[in-house]
Amino acid sequence: MDFLIASAARALAAGDPLAALNHVALRDDAAALALRGIAMAQLGDFLRARTLLRAAARAFGPKDAAARARCVVAEAEIALASRDLGWPEKALEAARATLLTRGDLANAAHARQLQARRQLLIGRLDEAERALAGLDPDSLPPASRAVHELIAAGIAMRRLRAKAARAALARAGAAARQAGIPALAAEVETASLALESTAARLIARGDERPLSLAGVESLLASGTLVVDACRHAVRGADAAIPLASRPVLFALARALAEAWPQDAPRETLIAQAFRTRYFDETHRARLRVEIGRLRAAIRALAGVSATKRGFVLEPAAGRQVAVLARPAEDLQADHEAVLAFLADGESWSSSALALALGASQRTVQRTLDALSAAGKVQPLGRGRARRWMMPPVPGFTTSLLLPAILPGN
Repeated sequence: MDFLIASAARALAAGDPLAALNHVALRDDAAALALRGIAMAQLGDFLRARTLLRAAARAFGPKDAAARARCVVAEAEIALASRDLGWPEKALEAARATLLTRGDLANAAHARQLQARRQLLIGRLDEAERALAGLDPDSLPPASRAVHELIAAGIAMRRLRAKAARAALARAGAAARQAGIPALAAEVETASLALESTAARLIARGDERPLSLAGVESLLASGTLVVDACRHAVRGADAAIPLASRPVLFALARALAEAWPQDAPRETLIAQAFRTRYFDETHRARLRVEIGRLRAAIRALAGVSATKRGFVLEPAAGRQVAVLARPAEDLQADHEAVLAFLADGESWSSSALALALGASQRTVQRTLDALSAAGKVQPLGRGRARRWMMPPVPGFTTSLLLPAILPGN
């Protein structure tokens, strides 16, 4: 590796793409093309970066298998940053295997981290944990160690483990400071703010207050009977009864929980469960049937008794009752899910959002159009190149970091 290539590689590892470009901007050899591609990725020009990396992979030739594999890993990270979640995983796994065979353990570990980050984005937490389990964070350089801990924190937050997430973010912050890369430190800070922000609302005995992730974790561990409107389930300390596929039963459970310890009038239950303001004896008969179904569904956690004016929830073992609601009830559930993914500051395609949400692309497009009309999201580009993101916050930018993806050892 000549002096200019080595200098550009060090600049990229330190998060300084402009300095790297100063060294290799006028060169067209394979190593320079790879470094220019990474620099353009760090500057946010993903399309140009991908073109340069593919040109570098071709220029390296079949004899430079490790260098070609590093280009594949860098391209995979660009796909992840641009939320191209359909990028072929097999290519990344093949590149990781090549790097392991050639003894490039740092970049092989980085490829494994990319696999974990993708699984985390699309909600496959078990697979993300297995991907991380094969890595020893103590053997990684500081920048990669910070990324490792950020992934661990993301998994813990998805699993409602606030204490574990906070510890992982503390380790990530220490590693980011050791690496001395401002963009990475900013990413850790953003994740820390998300951990402490409002995650849900607690509704109990007529009162309402916001809860952080730690508050949600404490509530679910307290033994309280929780009607979870975020995941559409009824939860106890050691059991959860999903009702997402039974919306009428969940609506009844929530109405009963919000009225507890008082009873809920039949008129209120009919209006909320059947979404009608006008009802007759047929609705009352249907209510009795649905209450019987709800009683059977949740009997392990609570009972439902009739009163003169309606029905009352009777939690087992004298438990308290609470409703865990979404932070903003003015948004539909699918709207809030889309905003949750866009909150990372990156631009997403509708196809990537559909893959992450497990929904059809047309459904996601309708949601994005509604959010755009409300001014909550904004489109970038046209046609197949269109991406969606939340309006940028003044004074804050996000940067892609590609640590340790160098053209040589």
